[in-house]
Amino acid sequence: MGSKIIADVVQFSKMLRSLQDDCKDSCIYDEDVQILRVNGGKHLHNIYTGDRPVFICEKTAPQIDHEDDKMDETHSDDETHSDDETNHEVKIELGPQPLTIMKARQLLSWYTMSQNSIVSPAVSPADLLPPAVSPAPLLPLWVRCDMADPAGTTWLGAETACTGNKVSGVKLYAVTCAGSTVDKGAFITLDELKQEHKRRHHPSMMVARGTAQYSLFGSTVVENTTIESQSSVTVDFRWSHVETILETPPLSSMATLNIKVSSGDMRSPMYLLYKELEFLQILADGLRTGETEWMEPVETRSAVQMTREYLDELQNTVKTLQDQSTKEAVKVKTEMGTSETETEIFNSLMERGDLDFIEQLWVRMRNSVTSYQDVGDCLKMVIKALQYGDIKPWIHRDSSSSLSKLILQSYHHQMDHVSLTGLTPVHMLLEMGLDKMRKDYINYLIGQDLTTLNHLSYYLSTVEDLQEQVIRLRKLHHLLEIMVTCSTFLCLPYDRLFFLTQEQAVSWGVEVSSGNGPREVKTSWLLSDKPLVEHIIFETDETTVNGDSEDAAYFTTMVCCSLVNFAA
Repeated sequence: MGSKIIADVVQFSKMLRSLQDDCKDSCIYDEDVQILRVNGGKHLHNIYTGDRPVFICEKTAPQIDHEDDKMDETHSDDETHSDDETNHEVKIELGPQPLTIMKARQLLSWYTMSQNSIVSPAVSPADLLPPAVSPAPLLPLWVRCDMADPAGTTWLGAETACTGNKVSGVKLYAVTCAGSTVDKGAFITLDELKQEHKRRHHPSMMVARGTAQYSLFGSTVVENTTIESQSSVTVDFRWSHVETILETPPLSSMATLNIKVSSGDMRSPMYLLYKELEFLQILADGLRTGETEWMEPVETRSAVQMTREYLDELQNTVKTLQDQSTKEAVKVKTEMGTSETETEIFNSLMERGDLDFIEQLWVRMRNSVTSYQDVGDCLKMVIKALQYGDIKPWIHRDSSSSLSKLILQSYHHQMDHVSLTGLTPVHMLLEMGLDKMRKDYINYLIGQDLTTLNHLSYYLSTVEDLQEQVIRLRKLHHLLEIMVTCSTFLCLPYDRLFFLTQEQAVSWGVEVSSGNGPREVKTSWLLSDKPLVEHIIFETDETTVNGDSEDAAYFTTMVCCSLVNFAA
């Protein structure tokens, strides 16, 4: 073995060992190779099923100097620019970049040699591996490949196979991919996949296991436009004894429901409540920074006009204030992007008929204020009406806002002076919104017998400062988002069950395996509606439509494994 190879193995393994033992995230090897220590499942998607950390090698990403597009429009090609002008270029970082197949194989050979106890004494000097120390096996190594070989290799990988505490061999992986196609005749057959496994491993017995994933809720494509969603509901199926490619999961399958919830999805039944909470956050940010980015008003009438009309209405009404509150309870309208039935059901549960004066004022101001001036002017009108006894509004007994205290004082004609200057009006408006939204959440959670006030005490506390109160209310909102999503989709009404019976799987895979324990080897074949590698750009075959049936275009990925045993 040449001294140059030995030196390369030592240097490379020493760098991997440093990343592993020191828990570093990344390093640069030999200038053009970047090594990352990451979660394997997150970066390798369905290719790697382990949840342990792995090393990923990729080409060091270059930075592209991208000048302002206007420069080309305003200057001719032969015109020179000063150093100051060129310094305004924007650095654009490319995504993950692959290495050549030759480089990838070299890195994997160094990894394999460093783990072979027969070779390691020759390649591991005393300062790297002291004789008294038996180091833990290195984490798995995966290398991004440029797909330039005839097989179309996108990944090469290696991980140690251990017998007890001793490394007895290395499993080598090769991942090949192909662009999307709707031609199912181009797919490999199950018999061909089994023959490929037999050719590599000569097993006496094989097992074929299947996986499939269906999407019940998530990003959708409408007229060639993708509507992105951070929330999703998917079902994963796993079963044994696969008989054909793309077969439907049998009734004996193990099914796992995956629910991912992200606030702000327009199709969520809670979207309107989220927008109200978003306005609360804007007010809180304004108090903290002194600057407020006001939302576009929902109402066409000004905030001052709406407040004036509301005060006039209170003065002229002959009904009791509580009846008035019931009559004026704000009706939320169904917006686009979610099932109308789901939204109506949720709104009927969230809708309150007991909105008091401050809560109704909050609703009007939230939908119309666009400036600090608006907030101050509206509150001035309210306080003036209270001082002159024009209104004697009804409020909830447990209201804790500054305005509620003034209203209680007005009952006895002894109101404190309030200077509506600076950020005081915004502070008062934020208190009003917090009071109202806390009651909204209580109304739903307690009304549905989902919890008790004692269990909600952390989220509903008014002892903390306003910033902390907003944070806790957002946490409660996220909790409610999860509960509503579960109640919406776990019931699985007809339109959701329809997806399982008619819609194409978003991914489907079969895994042929043999051997046991550290000697188990697998050959996998995967179909997916999106490519499983992010460092290669594939050509996409358009989905074909035949009458009322639609054939999905799938990307194909094949993962082959070889076991290399070390001599005893």
